[in-house]
Amino acid sequence: MRTRAVVCALLGAIVLAGCGSPSPDLFVVERTGAVPGARLTLIIDDGGFVRCNGGDRQQISSDQLIDAREIARALNGASEEEPGLVDKQLNLPPKSGSILRYNVRSEGGTVAFADNSAGQPQDFFRIAALTRVLAKGECGLQR
Repeated sequence: MRTRAVVCALLGAIVLAGCGSPSPDLFVVERTGAVPGARLTLIIDDGGFVRCNGGDRQQISSDQLIDAREIARALNGASEEEPGLVDKQLNLPPKSGSILRYNVRSEGGTVAFADNSAGQPQDFFRIAALTRVLAKGECGLQR
């Protein structure tokens, strides 16, 4: 009986210890550009939080987290048979007149593009849109 109580106490301590660990990052967006307020480092984690420019973690909505997870899958690939965007090592140069540039890091690697890069996959537009929404909303920035 006493052994059972000790085992239960140890299992409970292990479970509680795991609850305090931070969630892994889904991806990091570094945005730069030719307009004021363009510079941004955005870190989205799998626990539903975002950090902006090294600030405190801010909670994001469920829809934003779902979108971020889908973007992470597109970046990293759904499986070995279905490679992600980082596997293609996409580094799309900006065209003349570019305003914003994005460098996106995930567990699998890095991609880079500009707001007006030719040949952007749809997921790059999703990255730019989510970055803007989070920057203006949760981060409280102008753009």
